[in-house]
Amino acid sequence: MEDTTGHPRHAQGHRAWWVAAVAGVAIVVAGAFSTMPGILQGPLHREFHWSRGSIGLAASVNMVLYGVTAPFAAALMDRFGIRRVVVAALSAVACGALLTTVMNASWQFTLFWGFLVGLGTGSMAMTFGTTVTDRWFVQRRGLVTGMLSSGSVLGQMVFLPALSWTIDHHDWRPALVTLALVALATAPLVRLALRDHPADLGQRPYGSDAFVPKPPPVTGAARRTVTVLRDSARTRPFWLLAALFAICGASTNGIMWTHFAPAAHDHGMPVTTASTLLAFIGVFNVAGTIGSGLLTDRTDARRLLAVFFTLRGILLVTLPLLMAATVNPPMMVFVVAFGLLDLATVPPVIALCRQFHGADSAIVFGWTNAAHQVGAALAAFLGGVARDAFGSYDVIWVLLGAACAAAALLALVIQQPSAPRNTELQGAPVPSTADCATGP
Repeated sequence: MEDTTGHPRHAQGHRAWWVAAVAGVAIVVAGAFSTMPGILQGPLHREFHWSRGSIGLAASVNMVLYGVTAPFAAALMDRFGIRRVVVAALSAVACGALLTTVMNASWQFTLFWGFLVGLGTGSMAMTFGTTVTDRWFVQRRGLVTGMLSSGSVLGQMVFLPALSWTIDHHDWRPALVTLALVALATAPLVRLALRDHPADLGQRPYGSDAFVPKPPPVTGAARRTVTVLRDSARTRPFWLLAALFAICGASTNGIMWTHFAPAAHDHGMPVTTASTLLAFIGVFNVAGTIGSGLLTDRTDARRLLAVFFTLRGILLVTLPLLMAATVNPPMMVFVVAFGLLDLATVPPVIALCRQFHGADSAIVFGWTNAAHQVGAALAAFLGGVARDAFGSYDVIWVLLGAACAAAALLALVIQQPSAPRNTELQGAPVPSTADCATGP
């Protein structure tokens, strides 16, 4: 049976879910790299006598590049295809991890981990998941976005306890070699199973009533990325989303994934135990992000963001009161609640990017995610500086809790576009985003 385009009608969505699964595996592997600076702080400080600020600097460079690379990677996927970009990214993170094992100066840590790993993981950031979702799905976008967004934290959950154990028993270098080998082993899977577009297999996107031809490669990836930034920067919603997402990054990746384990260790908790708590946060993060995706399909994204940021701020302010040498019930409540809220902000932000920026939404979200990583980088660096200066992280937790309250207010002042852009993305860019609503 054939549709009106003359293309064979296949079982809808069958391959779309496989593509999403393979993309999820790559995101999981990339996510395993994000928490390594947190569990490397102690070993690097003891072996090389580097300050926590200098170690935090490498983590900050990594986070900034993670964010800045993402929008360019989204455009490069339109030019060269998803598979090529992701395989190159996996090779970059493996190379960076292996070079880190032979470093002997802090600037080399910044170069190998900050630059190479940041460049590779940034290419597999949430914009990668957004690109896959936009090309392969028309229905269930919120659900798939939530699933792929949770992949990075799932990687932390899967690998972090094992990597912490490896560092405790066999030094930190074998842990990095293990990560590099996993990245290299994932590259062939991506090359064989991932497809750039449903049209490559003669299929329609999941939930689409019509066959969508594969668009031609989009040349001028860098120019297009900058043009989209220029046009979206003329709109008020872009800056509001960027500001609240910068606070999101500071209050999650920046402080939790870099400094939670050292902060818990300051209260007498073993690093392995603290890393296990982070892994449990990852367990509930998966549920929270998928749940947020389902809610985003049904609820006003702005109100969801306000609720999520308010609750996260309350948790961060109370965290110094919960720190102890052993795991206690209040700490487990924190772990569960923070896990449910950690990445729950991602599906609503992506949904708002689609509403305001249509077919450019993946690149616009990439720039918004760059703000997320700038906020994360500042928190990672200043958290280490604060620890060196005050001997405690308490002031950082309170300040970030207050920042989350400000982000909740920012979410509520975002106005819906008067004429929503077409969100059934065809894979081809629109000329610009200058016609987006700019708010009052």
